[in-house]
Amino acid sequence: MKSLNIPDDQDNVILDVDGKDVRLTNLRKIFWTELGLTKGDLLRYYAAVAGVLLPHVHNRAMVMKRYPHGASGAFFFMKRAPSPRPPWIEICPIDHGSKGVIDFPMIQDRAALLWVINLGCVDLNQWYATCDDVDRPDYVHFDLDPGVGAGFDRVLETARAVHEALDVLKMPSVVKTTGSKGLHVYVPIVRGPEQKQVWTFAKALAQELARRHPTLITAEYRVAKRPRGRVLVDYNQNRWGSTLASVYSVRPRPEATVSTPITWKDVDKGVRIEDFTMKNVPARVATLGDLWQPLLTARGCFDLGQFVG
Repeated sequence: MKSLNIPDDQDNVILDVDGKDVRLTNLRKIFWTELGLTKGDLLRYYAAVAGVLLPHVHNRAMVMKRYPHGASGAFFFMKRAPSPRPPWIEICPIDHGSKGVIDFPMIQDRAALLWVINLGCVDLNQWYATCDDVDRPDYVHFDLDPGVGAGFDRVLETARAVHEALDVLKMPSVVKTTGSKGLHVYVPIVRGPEQKQVWTFAKALAQELARRHPTLITAEYRVAKRPRGRVLVDYNQNRWGSTLASVYSVRPRPEATVSTPITWKDVDKGVRIEDFTMKNVPARVATLGDLWQPLLTARGCFDLGQFVG
């Protein structure tokens, strides 16, 4: 894949990205004040990791979370692809009932990736199922979210408990930092069960884990009722229309942290959210490759239908 030269001495440029003209704007605008990182730096990061990122978001509707004034500024969500837009931006139409059909953009290549990031998106939030069947996910996932009084050590302990339970069920799993506060655990599944069935399975497993580890884990979704010092195994992120920050997403934290694939051995060793940032993740990827490749190649290896059918 040909490297892209995104200039650092210009504000606006039209870049040839694999034969497509992409207009990039405000490249020298500061997005992380403390670090001096610019919008151009953000675009260069995504260009650097595009080879490992794109397969994980391909053919999926994208919810845009836009930060027009930088990572510490106000943001807003945008589902419908803005118009006018380049003709090469592919669309995923999803019926939202009374709200009508919403035309989501998809990130199918490097040009589309840079176009979306140029809109002020810091992280990427993709649909849980591919566009050809938006109601049948190809993974089930758990967001391990520390509550008040729960440090990251307890998130790591919770991840080990989740991993052990999945291993007992013979469900292969991969893990990444969220880049924010916790960890994400994903299991590739055979497409077949509908979203509500996947959600039901995730809820049952989360509640069982909370029952077995009552001083560590909670499955209580209502914030006011969560016990202090517990880690939420958030099954509700599997509900219809919910999205999580994708793998390799930069997060709007002061350190410019990145949602980064790690190994279960890393969990045992005690990694930290701050270990992985926009500055060092490209080099990590160049050395280790895509640690989440099993999520792509192993799809179909676990049939959730045996639990929800």
